[in-house]
Amino acid sequence: MRTRYKQSLDPNVDDAKRFCISLRRGAKDERILFHYNGHGVPRPTASGEIWVFNKGYTQYIPVSIYDLQSWLGAPCLFVYDCHSAGHIVSNFNRFVEKRIQDEIRTRDSNNTGAIPAAMYRECIQLAACQANEYLPMNPDLPMDLFTCCLTSPIDIAVRWFILQSPLPLESKNLDVRIPGRLADRRTPLGELNWIFTAITDTIAWSQLEAPLFKKLFRQDLMVAALFRNFLLAERIMRVHNCHPISEPKLPLTHNHPMWQSWDLAVDQCLAQLPMLEAAEEGGPVYDYKHSTFFEEQLTAFEIWLKYGSKTKRRPEQLPVVLQVLLSQVHRLRALILLSRFLDLGPWAVYLALSIGIFPYVLKLLQSPAQELRPVLVFIWARIMSVDYRNIQPELLKDNSCGYFIQILTSSEGLPTGADNIGEHLAMCAFIIALFCRGNKQAQRACIGTNVIQACLEHLQNPDSALLRQWASLCISQLWEANDEAKWMGVREEAPARLVLLLEDPVPEVRTAVLVALSTFLETSENELATDTYNAEIETRESQIAFATLKLTGDGSGMVRKEIVVLFSRFVKHYVSKFMVIAFRQIEQDHINKGSSKNSNSSSLVSLDFPHSTIFVGVWKALLVLSTDPFTEVADMASDVVDYVYLLLLQSPLAQVAEDLLEEVTLSASRKSNQSGIVTKDVDAEPVSTSAVNTSPQRLPSSSTSMFVSTLRRSVSIATSLRNLALGYQDTSENEVPEINHPPISNGSSVSNVPYGTGIHPSTARYKKKNRHDSIVMPLKSGFFDWSCEYFQEPQMSQAEMDEQGSIDYNQRLWRRTRNEKTLADTQPQKELAATSQWNSQIGFLNNVTQPTKLVFAQFEPHLIAVDDRDGVTVWNWPDNRKLNRFCNANPPGTKITEAKLINEDDIPLLMTGAGDGVIRLYRHYDSEEKMELACAWRALTDMLPANKSSGLVADWQQGRGTMLVGGDVKVIRLWDAPRELCMADIPARSGSPITSLTSDQVAGNIFIAGFGDGALRVYDRRLDPREAMVKVWKYHKSWILNVHMQRGGARELASGSVDGKVHLWDLRTDSPVLDIQAHERGMRAHYVHEHAPILATGSQYVKIWRFSGEITSTIKSNSSYMLPNRTQYVSALCFHPHRMVIAVNNSHDAHISMYNCHSRLAHDFS
Repeated sequence: MRTRYKQSLDPNVDDAKRFCISLRRGAKDERILFHYNGHGVPRPTASGEIWVFNKGYTQYIPVSIYDLQSWLGAPCLFVYDCHSAGHIVSNFNRFVEKRIQDEIRTRDSNNTGAIPAAMYRECIQLAACQANEYLPMNPDLPMDLFTCCLTSPIDIAVRWFILQSPLPLESKNLDVRIPGRLADRRTPLGELNWIFTAITDTIAWSQLEAPLFKKLFRQDLMVAALFRNFLLAERIMRVHNCHPISEPKLPLTHNHPMWQSWDLAVDQCLAQLPMLEAAEEGGPVYDYKHSTFFEEQLTAFEIWLKYGSKTKRRPEQLPVVLQVLLSQVHRLRALILLSRFLDLGPWAVYLALSIGIFPYVLKLLQSPAQELRPVLVFIWARIMSVDYRNIQPELLKDNSCGYFIQILTSSEGLPTGADNIGEHLAMCAFIIALFCRGNKQAQRACIGTNVIQACLEHLQNPDSALLRQWASLCISQLWEANDEAKWMGVREEAPARLVLLLEDPVPEVRTAVLVALSTFLETSENELATDTYNAEIETRESQIAFATLKLTGDGSGMVRKEIVVLFSRFVKHYVSKFMVIAFRQIEQDHINKGSSKNSNSSSLVSLDFPHSTIFVGVWKALLVLSTDPFTEVADMASDVVDYVYLLLLQSPLAQVAEDLLEEVTLSASRKSNQSGIVTKDVDAEPVSTSAVNTSPQRLPSSSTSMFVSTLRRSVSIATSLRNLALGYQDTSENEVPEINHPPISNGSSVSNVPYGTGIHPSTARYKKKNRHDSIVMPLKSGFFDWSCEYFQEPQMSQAEMDEQGSIDYNQRLWRRTRNEKTLADTQPQKELAATSQWNSQIGFLNNVTQPTKLVFAQFEPHLIAVDDRDGVTVWNWPDNRKLNRFCNANPPGTKITEAKLINEDDIPLLMTGAGDGVIRLYRHYDSEEKMELACAWRALTDMLPANKSSGLVADWQQGRGTMLVGGDVKVIRLWDAPRELCMADIPARSGSPITSLTSDQVAGNIFIAGFGDGALRVYDRRLDPREAMVKVWKYHKSWILNVHMQRGGARELASGSVDGKVHLWDLRTDSPVLDIQAHERGMRAHYVHEHAPILATGSQYVKIWRFSGEITSTIKSNSSYMLPNRTQYVSALCFHPHRMVIAVNNSHDAHISMYNCHSRLAHDFS
């Protein structure tokens, strides 16, 4: 590189001083390069002095390094090419420490113009040898060998290579002239210089710590060039017994393996020189064969990506890949390999940025090459995902972001035939979204380039959900605090077009649309706006709120969280209206409860408030969401409700509202105490009205009324009022109807564990909110940041569990082998099950609470027992050991009525359904430490009241990922698990509750429902929902306990009712294939083995039946010692899906008994 320099040849002491001072004056705060060539003068002294002439040029006099420091200041780069140069380095450091100590002692003195002593530590030094060494005296090498290495490395490296050759000296031509120019990489000399730069960068990258590499090789071009050349000097001079030193110190690099690659490149070049010289002299034309160095290094990097990337170590070839980007020949291959490297994760992106990749890829945005666009878009998406804040200004320069805008907005943005065009367009939208995030200049740069129009068009792309998601999020970032962009969206009918995507099958897309609509709602206040303008804004925002109301019942917790965020912005904008609605709701609750002696007095607020307005609908939706089974959704909605209530307490209606709220909350507290609820996370401090933070001022905390003190027993106002606001009534335990049991009452339950006892599982990312934190409105969404994480995860490589040799892969392989072994071992036991006595007891578990449903895991040694309240217990049944017990968190007065295990071929999830219509999925349900709430949603709404309730019943179709849900409703709801969406509501066509559901697990099209009136109905989901019922059987005359179609075996369909009747069915016939009167005095339980030709029925005893109608065994379960003389009935029973094991529980008994079909049957889970 070209650098301005000044020479000072044989100066005297005054000339040297003036020269140094003038250099600092001209350089100001920049770094000065000071090169000292000490040949022909005495060696530096041990005290750190160098030699210059006196004024008369008659003799040499010493100059202290301390004085030189004072003249030159800092920062500087010193090069010492002289004998015993190590003396200078050591004394330089000593003087720096002395300056620092002197500065500390004289800190109070007036010395403001001096350079801080610590700045001298930033000085860099390069010395030719150590203090006790002399420079080499080889006649074939220059006297100033160290200087030659630093200034002309290629010439001296070639010369030294020739000297190291084993050929006789007479045959060596030391004055080799390599044709070409250093700056032209297509010439031999330029190619050697290019290779030399790549190799020295690689050596430094692999040997130096990242901060030191950045300081020496990336912050200053001159420093980087000198240190590259210093690595060569260290290699050459060590052969001649000189050990160059530097400050900061570098690790040893003279024996790095990459030097062998350099020697090979020099050898390949020198081998072609005779032919090149002959061609120049008129001989045959010779085409220079370029070095294969870069191709080989790219191949090495490709191998590392394939086999070594899992170690997360720094690849040596990364600096070479950086240099290859300068070559058009290998650029595309290098970019593809670089994209694969960045795909490894954020650590790889940070490594690439630390080595200096950013200027290269920024410059490539000016390239018109179509074939580079897909890979450049991918690389920039990875870079933006980790460091967009620092990159935004760089993209603003020279309109570099226009590269991605052109791709997104142009129909010819990507080359024809490119793979994953939708995904690459999504990456462009992602880059533009981050470019605009929180940056007004970036938003202005994008507004006039049809970005909004392009994103709206991409919303209709049916093939790429990722593109629809990021098109929505890109619009949201353009609209953020930008009214101009919002009005542009209005002209393009953007809100209406976004609303159409609220029914998108992908939950991420639905959530992204909500983010965009939420941003649109946040319109800045305009004091000059007319009433017409404000009315137009209110109408438009009300339409958006109305369109999003239907998503309050969405199956995705992510969508419901974003709904709350949107509603919080709506509430913030129209808070006065919501205060009126809240007051009327409290007043109405007060009147309904009859808790006021003045209940007939007129309302202080107009009674003709329109109850059908969107504001009332949003308020009711927020109250429903405040009871959401997903903890984060409930907490966020409760904050919004609390915000309105606490603002109400600061309004002119404060005193009246407090009096009403006090009575209502006291009534709610009495109900809670009567129902035996354990209130978790109770705050000992009263909730202060100062907990609301309204921009720009906070509400005062002057309210210390009696009402506020009553909130000590509740988490928030919303929590305290939710039951009354929603009309939800708590019932005492004696009023709880029997679930899936015959009408005969059997007295109270043995369970004495209150509701809410046990661990409350939360979601993986849930962070419990500090109750004393202020409520800041509107709420902030975390979906955008979560979505950005997608571009930090590997997309090109296989998932960890699919990568052979990985821990996850080996675990999955082990599970698959175990499952196959279980199936093979249990297959011969099917016939044994139909002939054995089933009286060999193998376990006796004390569940503490009354089980109402038992579920065996197919392959894990787990038995799940749910009780008659909200408790779930997980047992290791072969070891008779309890693994976990947790709370399902269903409200008091409801029970867990369904429990199933899904995804059992791999890592199972536990599904529970309760009488409130909520389904919850638990991950790692067998571990107290790892257990998580994976998902929760209200699968059934508007549960019908009934004297005899079935609660919620469900069936899971593993092959189709569909959940069939029924219960105290008049429809059977089909939920699509991957989409987290309700696919259809199929009319049950019966006034009785649905008591049991089963389906064909092979094709999944046919399912059967049992009803409380004894009817069985068959449905075909392929038909229109109104015509889906294809058959009805009414041979049972009472409550259907269970109807089940086997997964394996003969796939028999069997049903049982409380009057003791059992029927076997054929879907093709109108009457039962077999009719069994299993019990004369009623039946309490019925279960069909999944694979063996047997079924079990339970009353006072458990009977095992063959499908031919004969009894194979009768089991009398052990009775509780507490009720030895009382007649007991079977409460729950369950077959293991594969093994010949049955679990039985009696009513009024917390114990579970387990029986083998044969005493010598062993169960191996290894």
